[in-house]
Amino acid sequence: MMSSSGIPELLLVGPPQHGVTAYARDLAEALTHAGFSVSMPVVPHAEAAVARAAGSDRVHVHFTDRIFGGTPEDAADLVERMAAVTRLSVTLHDLPQPSDGTGFERRARAYRRVLDTVRGAVVSSEHEANLVNTHLAPPARLATVIPIGTRTPSSPRIGDQASRDSAADAPAAPGPLRVLIAGFIYPGKGHAEAIDAVAAVRHKLRATGEPLEEATVLAIGSASPGHEADVELLQRHAAASGVTLRVTGYLDDIAYRAAVSAHGIPLAAHQHLSASRSMIDWVEQGRSPLVADSPYAREMARLRPNTLRLYQPLQLAEQLEEGWRRPDSTRLAPSTPLHPTLTDGALAYHDWWADLR
Repeated sequence: MMSSSGIPELLLVGPPQHGVTAYARDLAEALTHAGFSVSMPVVPHAEAAVARAAGSDRVHVHFTDRIFGGTPEDAADLVERMAAVTRLSVTLHDLPQPSDGTGFERRARAYRRVLDTVRGAVVSSEHEANLVNTHLAPPARLATVIPIGTRTPSSPRIGDQASRDSAADAPAAPGPLRVLIAGFIYPGKGHAEAIDAVAAVRHKLRATGEPLEEATVLAIGSASPGHEADVELLQRHAAASGVTLRVTGYLDDIAYRAAVSAHGIPLAAHQHLSASRSMIDWVEQGRSPLVADSPYAREMARLRPNTLRLYQPLQLAEQLEEGWRRPDSTRLAPSTPLHPTLTDGALAYHDWWADLR
């Protein structure tokens, strides 16, 4: 099946709360809102995707090995089976990179197999395209870059921020030191570094006699499957450092938006990102997050000027203290442009599919 608008069937593969699946749904809905006829069946379990694909002339999926199989090899096997029964294109997520450690080579081989079997591939950043060219070469096909889009073209106006604490509502320094990290909890996400940096600020302020009501790292999300023990390790590390670590668990959309809008210093401390929906979640809610300097972070800072505050890892404590003293620095100016949007991305996909053979 292919829609009359030339858009392939958009299979939404994986659990709906997973970021990759959620973004696939967002893009499909953006195409619908743009006036296109779209088929977007939900396939919660990847194995069922093969049977569904067999009934369609063209299919597009958003691929990460963590959704499509228990191992990278299983994930690549499943994509090859899908490509055998339909004309398949993909958006690649979670690109393999050397920071993966011991799993890098296996993941790179699996992603190379995916590239070799599909009719076309999209990635969400120039950094990801460079990873493809550097680590997956020579693929049969190179990847096209279509950046992750925002749900809104600009940051909220002050009058639109009913669910947010405005600058007037935020406590004046000195007040609580709260650091906000959004998304799944797993090693390398930056929670440990945030705890250490908050502890360093707390120690410095105590030494100078400045009051500090609260020193907290708030993890907005839950443990990534299989990493529940890591949360316990982080809790113990925080307690030993004199810092409170709070974990919200999974939140629905309304509660999630309220959490990222609340008072605190938004932080994206992952140093090995290649694309990130959670980074965009911050700016959509009018926040200006601290982001660990990396090739991807610099690319996003160029794409959406004046929305991110990049920092070097050794400067994190200093930057958190600055955010504590100047809460206004954690918020974007009203109506800051946030293009490209989801609609921009959806239209780019439409044009890309039209050119695929």
